This record gives sequence, structure tokens and C-alpha cells, in this order.
Amino acid sequence: MRSVLAIAQYEIQIGVRNRWVVLASVILFVFALLLVLLGSAPSGATKADGLSVVVASLSTLTVYLVPLIALLLSYDAIAGEIDRGTLQLTLACPVSRGEVLLGKFLGHLVVLAIAILIGYGVAGAIGFYFGENTDTTGLVDLGRLIATSIALGGTFIAIGYVASASVRQTGTAAALAVAIWLFAVVLYDLALLGALLVNPEGAFAKTIFPYLLLANPADAFRLFNLTTLDAGVPTGLAAGSSGLPISTHLAILSPFIWMIAGLAVSSLILRRVQP
Repeated sequence: MRSVLAIAQYEIQIGVRNRWVVLASVILFVFALLLVLLGSAPSGATKADGLSVVVASLSTLTVYLVPLIALLLSYDAIAGEIDRGTLQLTLACPVSRGEVLLGKFLGHLVVLAIAILIGYGVAGAIGFYFGENTDTTGLVDLGRLIATSIALGGTFIAIGYVASASVRQTGTAAALAVAIWLFAVVLYDLALLGALLVNPEGAFAKTIFPYLLLANPADAFRLFNLTTLDAGVPTGLAAGSSGLPISTHLAILSPFIWMIAGLAVSSLILRRVQP
């Protein structure tokens, strides 16, 4: 365990030294603040908690930003060390490959968590103090969003390790990470939407679509956060969620399942990698 913590500490130091924490925090803060500034108008119209309205918009924004940041953090975790010739030195120490992977995961997760806490936390505090109709309900929604955003980021960090361990060049790993992001958060939803438009009342819409929606960790994250908001926030998901095979409160299990699967697969691949 000491080796794992040492590797995690080293990854955190790299994240701070390379300005990853600052850059990710600024990106998340700027976009979140824009939504805070734009969120006052709909909250006044619906009489919903102003901060909860902002959280609804942040839930959609998070699906695009957090997975991308997570993949950029993790894509060279293995391939980069192979490319630089440092993986062999790391494995020469009395540490297993599983411990190396777990240490990197904890370090990258802490870096991402700090960025999310700063970016969303500061913007949320501004929205709470200067927004309309704000109370503790919005703070609860914001806290839940931050916690689940960290979980979603951890999922894509683990998926990024799979891409990184599957290739030996950093450039290839970067291209693969971008392809994963594009498929998971853009093309996947477009494909589902296209299938629904072709046959909105058929067997696909009623039986297959709900499972495919939950299978995507990004969609499951958004579904969970939007359906657990203050009841006054109009999200349009109340009726659509009734056809899901499980409760929307259990949808957040999808990112955790993918996170565990990603770490397991990347660990298996790493065992076969020759530095």
C-alpha cells in the first residue's frame, strides 16, 4: 500500500507541476460560471431553486468536459512511459504492475477531483450567494453533481488506461483517447437518437433503448443527476425515465461498473506488456 500511495503522490506532483490542476480548474470554472450567469432567467420563470437550474445545465456540460479531461490525463499513463523508456525503471522497483496502475489511478483521480471541486465549487458558491430563489436544496444538488462528476471522471481515467496499455506510442494513445471520447459522448447518442427517429414506437424504443442508455456511463450519469434534482426544475426526463429497467437512482452504478471493468482490463493488458 505504501508503494501505491508513493506512486499516487508522484502523479499528483506531476499534475501540479504540469499545471494540469490549474488548467482543468480554470476550464471547468469558466464554463460553470457562464452557466451560473445564464441560469438566473429560467429559474425566475419556473420558481425553481436557482442553483438547481444551474446544476441541470452543468450535468449536461459535465458529460462533455469531464470525460475529455480524464482521458487527457490518462492516455499516456502507460504508453507514455513505454515511449520514454521509464516503465522498465518503474517495474525494476519492488512494486507490482497492479500497484503501479492503482497508484496512477489514485493520483489522477485526486488531480481531477481537485479541479472539479475548485471549478464547480467556486462557481456554485457564486450562484448560491448571488442567484435567485436559492436555498440548501441547490447546495445538495451541487454536492451530488460534484461527487458523481468525480466518479464519471474516474470511469474515463480507467478507460483511458485501457487505451494507453493497448498501444506503445503516445501519439497513438492520444488518437485512441479522442476516438473513445467522440464515440462515448457524441456518436453513441446520435446513433440512439437516429434509431429512435426511425421507429419511435417499436421494439427498439421500448425494450433495447433503455438498456443501451444505461450502458453508456455518460448517459447514465446525466440521467441520474437530472432525475434527482429539485422537483421544480423542468428537465423533461420524468416521463421518459418510467420505461427504464431499473430505478433512475441506480443509474449511477453504470459509471462504477465501467470504472472497475476498465481497471481490470487495463491491469490484464499491462501484465502482458513488455517495456
